[in-house]
Amino acid sequence: MTYCVGLLLNEGMVCLSDTRTNAGLDNISTYRKMFTFTVPGERVITIMTAGSLSVTQTTLARLEEAAGDEDATPHTSILQAPTILQVAEIVGRALSDTSREVASRMGANASSASASMILAGQRKDGDMRVFLIYPEGNFIEATADTPYLQIGEHKYGKPILDRVVTPETSLADAKKAVLLSMDSTIRSNLSVGMPLDLVVIKKDALKITEQRRIEAQDPAFAEMSNAWSEALKDAYTRIEI
Repeated sequence: MTYCVGLLLNEGMVCLSDTRTNAGLDNISTYRKMFTFTVPGERVITIMTAGSLSVTQTTLARLEEAAGDEDATPHTSILQAPTILQVAEIVGRALSDTSREVASRMGANASSASASMILAGQRKDGDMRVFLIYPEGNFIEATADTPYLQIGEHKYGKPILDRVVTPETSLADAKKAVLLSMDSTIRSNLSVGMPLDLVVIKKDALKITEQRRIEAQDPAFAEMSNAWSEALKDAYTRIEI
């Protein structure tokens, strides 16, 4: 399992993903679930993945191959598509085709050949857009009413986002919100875990403005997690019924 979240704000976009694919007492595997594609000054795209690793890795490989093909066209390449909406359509087709192909080979286990993606991006002279792409290739888009999208094990990290995130949220506060959302998820679900990948894209920058890997022993993340736990405990003790 996994947890990924993407925020669409007036100031920019914030994306965060974990890297755990399975977990047990003696079997923990990590794989990157966040991928970035940039043509500086022209477009920036971030894709996060959840679900079948076979499906997501094959889909990303096909998208990368299509983008690098000398015969690529705006209909086939996410680096040439004229709008981010059309980028989402290309990604949706690739995900749907791959899901069907993998499922056809799995027989009784076909239902496990499922994956979803979050796409965040902006093209020159275009708006910032964030999409959640389903296994079937269709998608929904983040809006001012719902300025964030989640995939994977999302229920534990949703309450804080509902309470604090609006389009007017600053990028600094947005980073704090997604990290606390992830911290809540990690504490409640063994299938989500460190390290984490964080990307921030400022509006109209058309490049990745901040990108970092947060390791398990990261002191800033640990301090934030502890402070949040103490704040919750304090609030709990002060509430009377």
